[in-house]
Amino acid sequence: MDKAAIIAQAGAERPVLIAGPTASGKSALALAIAETAGGVIVNADALQVFGNWRVLTARPDDGDLARAPHALYGHVPGDAPYSTGHWLRDVAGLPGGARPIIVGGTGLYFAALTEGLAEIPPTPSEVRALADARLAQDGAPALLAELDAATAARIDRLNPARIQRAWEVQQTTGRGLAAWQDETPPPLMPPETCLPVVIDAPPEWLSPRIERRFDMMLDQGALNEARANLPGWDARRPASRAIGAPELIAHLRGDITLDEARSRAIVATRQYAKRQRTWFRKRMRAWHHIVAGADTTPG
Repeated sequence: MDKAAIIAQAGAERPVLIAGPTASGKSALALAIAETAGGVIVNADALQVFGNWRVLTARPDDGDLARAPHALYGHVPGDAPYSTGHWLRDVAGLPGGARPIIVGGTGLYFAALTEGLAEIPPTPSEVRALADARLAQDGAPALLAELDAATAARIDRLNPARIQRAWEVQQTTGRGLAAWQDETPPPLMPPETCLPVVIDAPPEWLSPRIERRFDMMLDQGALNEARANLPGWDARRPASRAIGAPELIAHLRGDITLDEARSRAIVATRQYAKRQRTWFRKRMRAWHHIVAGADTTPG
């Protein structure tokens, strides 16, 4: 299926879900649908929600915002916690009327939206602080070893953030994350009620775009944006996971050159895109797939 077919199938009422790796052109597709058939573009990127990063997370610029309504971009303070549950509640609370065009690269957001999300009690600050300390001192394998067998078998064992989250749930509730997930309520948007689309972007096509886009971010002021974040920088915050942020902060602290920061950020972005492609390939096989083409713009 190509871009024109997706736009034609979108119609004017059915919700549209657009997932894709970073820099694959998904934002441009969302804009094309909104301008052709109407709708509000809703962010499904876990880093574009934060107000302290705009350039570095490739949030829509003023020109894009003028072309179509947008929601859930930059609405969260950079020092605030924000989870998949927060995002799903924000989506549920959006005003009715305009058809949503939900676009982003965070697989967990789409999974929660189309499969449901367990209603797990929030993690107390003291448990979060203990988890942060344990992760820093003992590492993710130590936390993984303390999880119940069902949860340990189910989560991404290579993702320290997911391991820490599961450990926090177990400590807070006395139950494993898997048990909570087994009680998941119905989804907010079942796939059959939407037009679910995945943009497939081969690495050989995507990699040079990632490099060009990071250079464009530097030209547009990403370093100044990092400088504004430097005084209160805390690597443990969700907002600090913005791709390229740790590298630019390291440069501003004098630890590495700007060229080194650029190279490391581009490598980190490519690695992130690879993880995204793996998620989409495993979890979104039944979605409509569109192959990224030369007529798309980074987004």
